[in-house]
Amino acid sequence: MKIPKTRLAVAAGALMAVASLSMMTPTFNKEHMPYQDDKQILGAGSSFDYPLFTKMFAAYKTNTGVEINYQSVGSGAGISQLTSKTVDFGATDAPMNGKQDSALTSGPAIHIPVTAGAVVLSYNLPDVKTQLQFSPAVLADIFLGNITTWNDAKIAAINKGVALPSMPILIAHRSDGSGTTNIFTTYLSKVSDQWMSKVGKGSAVNWPVGLGGKGNEGVAGLIKQTPGSIGYIELAYAIQNSMPYAKMQNKAGKFINPSIASVTAAADVAIPADSKVSLTNTDAAAGYPISGFSWVVLYKEQNYNSRSKDRATYLVKLLSWMIHDGQKFSTDLNYAPLSPAAVKVGDALLKSVTYNGKPVL
Repeated sequence: MKIPKTRLAVAAGALMAVASLSMMTPTFNKEHMPYQDDKQILGAGSSFDYPLFTKMFAAYKTNTGVEINYQSVGSGAGISQLTSKTVDFGATDAPMNGKQDSALTSGPAIHIPVTAGAVVLSYNLPDVKTQLQFSPAVLADIFLGNITTWNDAKIAAINKGVALPSMPILIAHRSDGSGTTNIFTTYLSKVSDQWMSKVGKGSAVNWPVGLGGKGNEGVAGLIKQTPGSIGYIELAYAIQNSMPYAKMQNKAGKFINPSIASVTAAADVAIPADSKVSLTNTDAAAGYPISGFSWVVLYKEQNYNSRSKDRATYLVKLLSWMIHDGQKFSTDLNYAPLSPAAVKVGDALLKSVTYNGKPVL
């Protein structure tokens, strides 16, 4: 597909703007160790969680005086910073894999579920006012580069009566290691054999087509500034930025609007003891099929790198608050509150956190 130079220039400009903002964000490094202030908790990772965390952490500081300094750098970077022990916790929308687990040098990490949300397909078609809908096959063909124009017969067949433009499709995807990408590519791998064999799933993949943006913020910026584009972002970003997003056909054959209710339906599953479970391509008839949990990850044994017991206690109490009282902020920000089953698993995991082998809580 040949993309007009003007559209590529606009997209590149959007990406450069996001990159400039990223460069202004302070980073943590080992010079911060040992910690100087136990009441300042450091976290990094998921941009999927960022709108919710911003609200949660501001409220927590007001209530307790404990400050949380969180970097929205993507799930992969969050896990890397936890591994290098430059943050107290990482946040990720993809459970750590075996390779990541083996890189940990201070014992195992545990995953605390903190929220569930939807990854939505947002698009920039100024003259299309009707909400578009996609089937799994059509969505996979778009991101594989098999469907290259908006008025393709396959898109038109499931969007009857919509005047689709003849303009080329420009794909916007993540350029960084991302749990949002993991949710999206896991879904595509479940519904498309061609996607599974050609691209596969993971927090970072070799994209067949498209331009990359850093974080949900970067992809949203590319979409907003590039007519004809489509990309995947977290639902809260789409709503907060007044961006259109599509309905998705689920396994039951229904076209589902991403919402708190449809994510809650998808998340109504048995939660394993380690909390690691995928919600994509749900069997729930009312469930949105590209949904996922997000987790905060921390070391099970908290006595490392000269950390104090107080610091460990502040961290664990913060996480306990997030999965209990903090859930009240979820709905207004278009995240699905944790189910009682997920909270129960989270509580059990937090009770397993130790300092010198003794429970913190």
